[in-house]
Amino acid sequence: MSTITAAGAQDEDTGQRLIYAIGRFHTALRHELGVRLRDQDLTVPEFTALSVLRLRSGLSNAQLARRSFVTPQAMNQVLASLEAKELVTRPAPGEQARGHHRARGAKLTAKGRRRVERAQVLVDALEDQAFAALSVEERRALTGVLGEAAQRIATSDEPAADG
Repeated sequence: MSTITAAGAQDEDTGQRLIYAIGRFHTALRHELGVRLRDQDLTVPEFTALSVLRLRSGLSNAQLARRSFVTPQAMNQVLASLEAKELVTRPAPGEQARGHHRARGAKLTAKGRRRVERAQVLVDALEDQAFAALSVEERRALTGVLGEAAQRIATSDEPAADG
């Protein structure tokens, strides 16, 4: 039976580090998401933005970028593409939006809502495939552990090691 050592999170049998396994999974996941979302005429960043807007309509470009793990500049391009596909709407430049005169809160259109719901089915199927060996409780625990790890990294005060 394989065990993982605490120091360095390396599997004793395979020599594989946990962080490497997570990175490898992310790469495979991102590729497969791209393949599956192509059928819905969506990129991964577009799907991410739509799924965030499904939960929190009216977010500004900067807020949406933070929640979608892209830069504000990249999100502006994503939103322009989604607008061209008639999946989101934003007030015209210069129109008053709540909170800030330059904020243009994005909202899903009915077409966008339908598209993200269809795409979510594909994403859910991929998650079920990837984590078939885990129970619902184990999936919930893994989600929590990864979320906490991401939070620790995001709020870390330690400087990066130069190498």
